Amino acid sequence: MDKYLHIVCLEIPYPADYGGVIDLFYKIKSLHKLGIKIHLHCFTKDHKPQDELNKYCETVNYYPRKKNNSSFSLRTPLIINSRVNANLISNLQKDNHPVLLEGIHCTYYLKTGQLNNRKIIVRLHNTEFEYYKQLAQQERDILIKMYYLNESRLLKKYENKIANKATFLSVSNQDVVLYKQLFKAENITFLPVFLPYSIVCGKEGKGNFCLYHGNLAINENEEAALWLLKHVFSKLAIPFVIAGRNPSKKLQQLTHRHQHTYLVANPTDKEMQDMIGKAHVHVLPSFNNTGIKLKLLNAMFNGRHCLVNKAAVKGSEIEIFCHIADDALSFQKKIESLYLLPFTEQEILQRQDLLQTIYNNEKNAKELMTFLW
Repeated sequence: MDKYLHIVCLEIPYPADYGGVIDLFYKIKSLHKLGIKIHLHCFTKDHKPQDELNKYCETVNYYPRKKNNSSFSLRTPLIINSRVNANLISNLQKDNHPVLLEGIHCTYYLKTGQLNNRKIIVRLHNTEFEYYKQLAQQERDILIKMYYLNESRLLKKYENKIANKATFLSVSNQDVVLYKQLFKAENITFLPVFLPYSIVCGKEGKGNFCLYHGNLAINENEEAALWLLKHVFSKLAIPFVIAGRNPSKKLQQLTHRHQHTYLVANPTDKEMQDMIGKAHVHVLPSFNNTGIKLKLLNAMFNGRHCLVNKAAVKGSEIEIFCHIADDALSFQKKIESLYLLPFTEQEILQRQDLLQTIYNNEKNAKELMTFLW
């Protein structure tokens, strides 16, 4: 008997070229491969419909996100209120199939009770209130900082209200612990992210530069890149490349101050993967310790040495495959030693074992199905 599933996505899950969209897209592909009939529902601002999704879904529905000025509320977080849509709930209520809500962003109708008597799973991409609080700590613009702090306050109340209204599947063990301790969540489990990789492609030997990559338009990623330039690579003569989307003028100017630091703005996916494969040390500190860092997993499975701080790997089960530093001086010393250290076949085999055990898409899709049926 065919199994049908509604998946509600906070945004269009294709192209799968950054962050949580990777988890969304490869989860859909994996479930489709196991024979699940998917009705996909996507929120969007400006992105066009993607024909690629029709290959894996029975139906694909698109819903416009409301603009910020019409979504502001003193009670409901903006990331949720902007995704309230009458057509969505109408489509979900046409049958009684289970529903996978991707992100707290899509849970408005869970809170209102309009999805009662349904099997509901919430994919927890972050502990969102904590994520927004940490964004506020890194933000320099006072108005944006106030928005982040208010959103964090609203999200904490909201997440507490829904924490026991469904089964939650988190991308990190740390978020599982936090939900259980803070919100007394009874049904929350770690389910690893879904990835596009099936084999480890890191090459033995040595690369010839260090690399930080990410979406540079995101506040925390820019802060990490600026910190590395100011406090780490300003003291080293080792080549350092920063690559990613939409870097600010400030980041561009600071990169150009040193002859050994380089900026690659808006690389194609192919160009990015080429840089990841050629780098010798992936330097990926994080000022945010929620969720899972998909750029780090990309570097682990397609690159060589990975150097991070504790916040980047806390609760992820991949600490043993990374080198750890937690201040500028220890980053400098680790980079100097790792830059001379060849990457070995043994490290490749260890990472392959990790891929097959924890980040195994087929195994994790089958586990997801046990929560749905």
